[in-house]
Amino acid sequence: MSENANPNEHQKPLSDRLLDAAGISVDRLPMLNVIFDRMATYCADSFRTMSTSPSYFSLNGIHNGRLGDMLETYEPNAIAAVFHVPEWDSRILVGFDRDFIFTMIEVLFGADGGEPPLDEERSFTNVEIRVSQALIDRVGKALQAAFATISKITPKLERLETRMDFAVIGRRNSMAVCANLLLQALARGGELFVIIPHSALNPLRQSLTHVVSGDAVSSDPAWSRQMQTEIQRTEVELKAVLEERLLTLDEVANLRIGQVIALDATPRTFIRLECNDQLLYWCELGQSDGSYALRVTDPVDQKREFIDDILSR
Repeated sequence: MSENANPNEHQKPLSDRLLDAAGISVDRLPMLNVIFDRMATYCADSFRTMSTSPSYFSLNGIHNGRLGDMLETYEPNAIAAVFHVPEWDSRILVGFDRDFIFTMIEVLFGADGGEPPLDEERSFTNVEIRVSQALIDRVGKALQAAFATISKITPKLERLETRMDFAVIGRRNSMAVCANLLLQALARGGELFVIIPHSALNPLRQSLTHVVSGDAVSSDPAWSRQMQTEIQRTEVELKAVLEERLLTLDEVANLRIGQVIALDATPRTFIRLECNDQLLYWCELGQSDGSYALRVTDPVDQKREFIDDILSR
């Protein structure tokens, strides 16, 4: 037996061993199309909350090929993220081509599509890489949700690469499946790609041969009303934040009873109203019947907060 042989290989049924030798045929795994269609929907829903301009995603196709050939297709015009999937004991690749990144930069920073699209070969800027990393996080969650019906996975981001030579998830001559999702926004677009080695999908082959719908066949109106009523009665905790101070560990260790910590806030400073660490509204501080009170002034601009968070990293 060779040193690379799998000791459990001869324990598999003969039919499975023959299928392994033949590799994966995308045409015989219709559930892959369902999964990546769902991923496109999840991406559209997730990206919709980030900007006023709508972003549309659609599955453009799934194909087989050698990993090295796939990576050469995107060199040097893409940013790719290497995810480790512990449940599959494998790594997968999720990436954006240059057009995708330039389009999302314009969408997030409020462009109206009036300017001609960027068409230049250059290195990606720090802002473009940071935006890509924030978008990769959302795409990873969309991929996890899309596979949930057949396999519970928890993709963990390992690193971001701008050179495909370093985006290694297996031998370059090994076979993989590549799904291409198209982005359309501001009358332009780009491509999102997901590359999964055959070795990761082989254990799921039986589940992928049958289409499994995750949608409910029918709904009970009475049950739906009851669920809505109970959800509306759920108690949530709101937190009002006047100001936050950054202290060193040494300063915290030396805090004493009676010590005064100076704040820059004034009675006119806006208060942050948060729920579950999610910023919701800006408020003004006041009094009512001898107690402190808040008056809601403005909702939080989620798009602006998202961009500020990226630029502050």
